[in-house]
Amino acid sequence: FFGHGLSTGSNSALSLTVQAQHCVWYGECGESTKVPGKKYNCNYTGPPIPLGQEGDELLTELCPGYNYGNQSLCCNVDQLRTLKGSLQLPLQFLSRCPACFFNLMNLFCELTCSPHQSQFMNATQFTPDPDPKQANKSNVVEVRYYIGQTFANAMYNACKDVQAPSSNVKALSLLCGKDAKDCNATNWIQYMFDINNGQTPFPIIPIFSDVPVSGFTPMNNKTYECTEGLEDGSGPCSCQDCAKACGPKPVPPPLPPPWTILGIDAMTVIMWISYVAFLLIFIGAVLGAWNKPRHPHNSRQFFSLYVDASCCETLGERFENAMRLLFSAWGSFCVQHPLLVILGSLIVVAASSSGLVYMRVTTDPVELWSSPSSQARQEKDYFDSHFGPFFRTEQLIITTPSNDTDMYTPYPAGLDVPFKAILKKDMLHQVLDLQLDIEGLVATYEGENVTLKDICLAPLAPYNNNCTILSVLNYFQNSHARLDHSIEDEFFVYADYHSHFLYCVSAPASLNDTTLLHDPCIGTFGGPVFPWIALGGYDGTNYNNATALVITFPVNNYLNDTVKRGKALAWEKEFIRFLKSYSNPNLTIAFSAERSIEDEIDRESNSDISTIVVSYIIMFVYISLALGHIQSLRRLLVDSKISLGIAGILIVLSSVASSLGIFSFAGVPLTLIVIEVIPFLVLAVGVDNIFIIVQTYQRDERMHNEELHQQIGRILGDVAPSMFLSSFSETLAFFLGALSNMPAVRTFSMFAGLAVFIDFLLQISCFVSLLGLDARRQEANRLDIICCVKLPEGQVEKTDGFLFRFFKKVYAPFILKEWVRPIVVMCVSILFGGLFLNPTYFKNMSTYLHTGPPVYFVVEDGLNYSSLEGQNAVCGGVGCNNNSLVQQVYSASLISNYTTIAYTPSSWLDDYFDWVKPQSSCCRYYNNTGAFCNASVVNSSCVHCRPMTASGKQRPVGEEFMRFLPMFLSDNPNVKCGKGGHAAYSTAVDLYPDNKGVGATYFMTFHTILKESSDFIGALKMARVLADNITQSMDHRVFPYSVFYVFYEQYLTIAYDTALNLSVSLAAIFVVTTVLLGFELWSAVIVSITIAMILVNMFGVMWLWDISLNAVSLVNLVMSCGISVEFCSHIVRAFSISVKNNRVERAEEALAHMGSSVFSGITLTKFGGILILALSKSQIFQIFYFRMFLSIVLLGAAHGLIFLPVLLSYIGPSVNKAKVFASNTRYLGTERERLLNY
Repeated sequence: FFGHGLSTGSNSALSLTVQAQHCVWYGECGESTKVPGKKYNCNYTGPPIPLGQEGDELLTELCPGYNYGNQSLCCNVDQLRTLKGSLQLPLQFLSRCPACFFNLMNLFCELTCSPHQSQFMNATQFTPDPDPKQANKSNVVEVRYYIGQTFANAMYNACKDVQAPSSNVKALSLLCGKDAKDCNATNWIQYMFDINNGQTPFPIIPIFSDVPVSGFTPMNNKTYECTEGLEDGSGPCSCQDCAKACGPKPVPPPLPPPWTILGIDAMTVIMWISYVAFLLIFIGAVLGAWNKPRHPHNSRQFFSLYVDASCCETLGERFENAMRLLFSAWGSFCVQHPLLVILGSLIVVAASSSGLVYMRVTTDPVELWSSPSSQARQEKDYFDSHFGPFFRTEQLIITTPSNDTDMYTPYPAGLDVPFKAILKKDMLHQVLDLQLDIEGLVATYEGENVTLKDICLAPLAPYNNNCTILSVLNYFQNSHARLDHSIEDEFFVYADYHSHFLYCVSAPASLNDTTLLHDPCIGTFGGPVFPWIALGGYDGTNYNNATALVITFPVNNYLNDTVKRGKALAWEKEFIRFLKSYSNPNLTIAFSAERSIEDEIDRESNSDISTIVVSYIIMFVYISLALGHIQSLRRLLVDSKISLGIAGILIVLSSVASSLGIFSFAGVPLTLIVIEVIPFLVLAVGVDNIFIIVQTYQRDERMHNEELHQQIGRILGDVAPSMFLSSFSETLAFFLGALSNMPAVRTFSMFAGLAVFIDFLLQISCFVSLLGLDARRQEANRLDIICCVKLPEGQVEKTDGFLFRFFKKVYAPFILKEWVRPIVVMCVSILFGGLFLNPTYFKNMSTYLHTGPPVYFVVEDGLNYSSLEGQNAVCGGVGCNNNSLVQQVYSASLISNYTTIAYTPSSWLDDYFDWVKPQSSCCRYYNNTGAFCNASVVNSSCVHCRPMTASGKQRPVGEEFMRFLPMFLSDNPNVKCGKGGHAAYSTAVDLYPDNKGVGATYFMTFHTILKESSDFIGALKMARVLADNITQSMDHRVFPYSVFYVFYEQYLTIAYDTALNLSVSLAAIFVVTTVLLGFELWSAVIVSITIAMILVNMFGVMWLWDISLNAVSLVNLVMSCGISVEFCSHIVRAFSISVKNNRVERAEEALAHMGSSVFSGITLTKFGGILILALSKSQIFQIFYFRMFLSIVLLGAAHGLIFLPVLLSYIGPSVNKAKVFASNTRYLGTERERLLNY
């Protein structure tokens, strides 16, 4: 960049008296033979020559503060013009720090024009001028420039921190030929004067010394530090461009010390103390109960004490009796009028299910995980509506199985540099072939061909339509010929792709490397490819050690244009198809497209359909076979209940279809979680109720003069309240779960709540009618399924089922033995305590990527950028506020390990100020039309936007600010003007219609490398904290936006959401249980405690099984809350209505009657189906469904069938005196009294 100016000159800042010295050159002579378009200076050893008026003006412009007046100089106006053109890029990048640019101009002005040249310059080589008209002149083709080391160091120190806002790097990274961290005072100046930079027409050899050398006195002019203002009134450099101006570096706050007791984690100590205290109290209570004399009593004592029944007990008995009578009458009606009930049910189901024609499934991850009302979603919508959606990303990560290392030996000297196998030339050629094949892919959308050029991000279009491809191959302009370019002879390789690669990773924006190749590094799309984006698997900044290449194709995204979005999706589909079929034994490719997440959701759901179908078939077969109670082999087909089981399953599926249909009518979209989880949930609830109804009927004996419809009505009156209790608890819990802000949880809760309730209604109506028909078939000795076939009459002896006998005679008595019960309590408490102590955390490692995602600090509409106050609140250059937006983000980047902000932000405002300066050649317009004139245009009618006056050098404000801003945003960067804003900022500024003002804008930087979920969550938190601080200091809203925020925001509140959802669900279950158990508060407490214990143990299992807490697992936790009701409520209700003598006997009766149905129903049914899910190929089924569903069933069964009966035997509610009196009065003297005693 400097080279053009290097060939010509600089300014003389000394006010020393002119002594007997002479010039080294004067004027321009022949064309350079090494750098076409550049000229040599003419050899001249005479005295300085006076400048003309035009030269004086140029001298004042280029070398401010050094006014020679009529003094004679060693340069003419041609040299000054060349100097001006050559220093355009340094001016644009370094003039934001006045002291830096002043010192730099000092270096060049002294070199070019100083009347004291012979003091510090020595021309050492000359050639004759080939022009016949200049036969008496010769060209200076080499010169030695003696520079004071103090001056060089001071110039470097003033410039080393200056930023290049558009590329988020230091300016010296673009102007030193290497990364800024490797640049120093001497190699920077050596690069600027090096013939190999492609700009300097002849070698200028700098010699650094603070003492005279070989009779020459080094140039050691006065310099300014970056903290100093200049004599022309320019202020000191900003903190962002001058570390000395910042004061002490910010220090992140220390981490809070861990909370410990005696050096041990405090929570662990508290939990263990609580657990030990519980055990001691429990053991003491058990021992006390054993030593206490027992006084057995009979429940019939309560007959005489009915008057002692409390108000709540009486109210509970009346409520219980009302439900019993209601359900009995309804059951009798359903059995008497089966066709009416079944037909009515079919009509309702058909009407509800017809809404499925309006069904639409949401697979958009944003719609699944982010609520429209959430902060991240609203900020995303704001960003998309003002700047357009964030581009779509297609990415490849390419590795090789080869472990070879290629050693590169630099010429002429240097240590060998190892290049990993993926960076060998033959590998790069193969990768380039792959990349070019991808560029050439052609997809079809609605009969129209779609190529990458149709959809890709081309920042310089329409002037440069090349697609942005962030690939290391773009260092070679995606060309095989450039990759093979080398300078060599039979003895040495002077430069090849190795040297070009090493240069480009240090200076990716260079237009010309410093090797003999002189090839550009900048990509074909007109922008740099930063090595941390295109390479992976390296250490530190040793990019030659990279083990992976990362190729990224940014594709335009479209907010409301379905056609363009459809084209992008079609090309991405072809991209995926091509890479799936691509094969190369030397390359291992991992790839993703923007649509990959949605495709994966679809694939995950479709790939395991067979597994899910097998799972459901197993559950269906088990239900159909297990419902039957086979009395003998001869009556196998009579006593079986296959048709009834199938009918029960169809009822479950009908309830699911009805729920989906009703919400589809309402326009609520489905999610795949709903489709995959709700049938499982409703089948669990429905099967449990089916087994309870059928098995209660099978165990019952019809009383004298009682008809079938009366018997089934009576049975329904006994069991339906329990079914209603569980179903209504679950329904209410799910509907309250719909209050969640998380769309996936809310949608699931709504669909699940309605499906469970519809299932209950169909079971107490349609299924009861079908049960009546099946009972008549069985009593008529007709075969199941083949109803027209009838067996001959025979004596049937009714027996209890094996499972019921096992529970009644073996399991229940054993689990409730005096010595077994304490062991159960202690085992469950150990499980509870041990699992409660462990946290849940997330793991999601990324091996190769070395860059963080971009983050945009968005300034909302309303800030007045045309005023100095508005500008100072945002910008980062001279005169800007110390707490401006750019300055605060820059300060945050200094402690990136804490803030996760990696770089200084790109600032369109600061680059605009540099672009519009009158000294720059960037801002010009045609004086006859007022239209913008690009810096590369040579036309005499093009004039500078602003005058070279004191006011013209100030920032533009008011109308002038808006006049030139659209020109800046349309200007493409080029060799003469690197500050054009089209590529970097065309989407960063939302202009009002007719360019009347500036609306919303953004300032982009990057996060640090984020690999784990906790990194992404922390990055989101810190960005919001930083944005809040900026908002307060500006008194104008600023928010951060990055593409991952909408997905990770759920983790900021996932603990709160989980606690809220589960607490609300538990509260609903508690209230419903209290009411429906006849206002038995203590029973509801026991149910809630047991379900809470199941949930806590679920968290423990999630930790043990490495299941992260997210929206999917939260849905499963809400579901487990509902399913746990099935394991607990039936047994607690059976206990509460039991009239046995004591708690142990009541628990034994409840476990025998209801426990066997729960075990054969929900437990065995789900267990068989879940085991098949272990064969699933997809991670989501393996982790979130198989592991969590299995845990739900096992923990539910363990608590409901083991722990709960024991807990009831200890602290279960006392018998309801009113219920006992009513029960015994109702059946006194009837056959039912014998059954009750049995």
